[in-house]
Amino acid sequence: MRALTWHGKRDVRVDTVPDPKIEQPTDVVIRVTTSGICGSDLHLYEVLGPFLDVGDILGHEPMGIVEEVGSAVTAVEPGDRVVVPFNVSCGTCFMCGQGLHSQCETTQVHEKGTGASLFGYTKLYGQVPGGQAELLRVPFGNKLPIKVPAGPPDERFVYLSDVMPTAWQAVEYAAIPDGGAVAVLGLGPIGDMCCRIAMHKGHRVIGVDLVDERLQRARLRGVETVDLREHEDDLGDAIREMTDGRGPDSVIDAVGMEAHGSPVGRFAQQMAGLLPDAISRPIMEKAGIDSLAALYEAIDIVRRGGTISLSGVYGGMADPMPMLQLFDKQIQLRMGQANVHRWAPEILPLLTDGDPLGAEGFATHHVPLEEAPQAYETFQKKQDGAVKILLHP
Repeated sequence: MRALTWHGKRDVRVDTVPDPKIEQPTDVVIRVTTSGICGSDLHLYEVLGPFLDVGDILGHEPMGIVEEVGSAVTAVEPGDRVVVPFNVSCGTCFMCGQGLHSQCETTQVHEKGTGASLFGYTKLYGQVPGGQAELLRVPFGNKLPIKVPAGPPDERFVYLSDVMPTAWQAVEYAAIPDGGAVAVLGLGPIGDMCCRIAMHKGHRVIGVDLVDERLQRARLRGVETVDLREHEDDLGDAIREMTDGRGPDSVIDAVGMEAHGSPVGRFAQQMAGLLPDAISRPIMEKAGIDSLAALYEAIDIVRRGGTISLSGVYGGMADPMPMLQLFDKQIQLRMGQANVHRWAPEILPLLTDGDPLGAEGFATHHVPLEEAPQAYETFQKKQDGAVKILLHP
């Protein structure tokens, strides 16, 4: 089959690799019809190379058609249309029972001390082959794949793999009070979807970014926008002025470690990336530093007694945190990988009974799998208005 594989920093290629096969009685093999490029894929493209091997298959936002099932699979059958969550979760352990599928005890990567395995996402999370490929082996076939109806285009459902549950959890974790306001930092795919979900739930939404197309896209859906380029030195003051002088009730950081305006963290990431893998891996595992500009802004912006919800990915083990400010402002902080199956039952009706979140048309680019390397570069450089790119094998 053809698949997108990692070969080095900013070097991904579409290669011919062996087809996946049924390995366990509960496995399923799907033929991928659509697979998204995620903002967190850019971390693999840029800084997480020490945790990848040449030839690793990327991608964790796939959907497709079931081609083959193991002998113990009864929940799906060949021909079924399914979305595959990015968490590799068993659905039966204690953590899955608590709705914490991203902490699945069956697939936790004990060697690295991390949570549930993820499709296409480094040795830190199990080094499971990903879904930017023609075929994908999916374990836990009776619990993991999410069946969706035939008919509507893939774009209606593919975001159920990651974007929508991640954004839904971010809004839930933000604990926005009725009639309250939330500021969303970063209007990439997750931030954009956070805005849509928060507005769907009746909240006031203020979106912050520095890319014209992303600001305009949010404004068209009724989001109040702030251009970071105009308020790089006074963002907190600008948003407090919009919110009775106290700041919004909640802030969602949808940027993470790719934050603009964090030269020290970015330099540390780049230097670690230049070291041999055997040296850089332990440095990044034990002393990694993130670009924390977005998180620092969130702490400044949120009102006293408010809540910050982190959906942007952070990976540093030695990040300096302003504990005095967090304590003094009595800020609540919630975060974590999205628990896809926890939120899927709430989201799915919004995809089958109309499309209030605007899933159809959410993607800015649809490209063949063979053009994935160029698509990664376009997305990483924020060129051509790229917000969400879908690959079609």
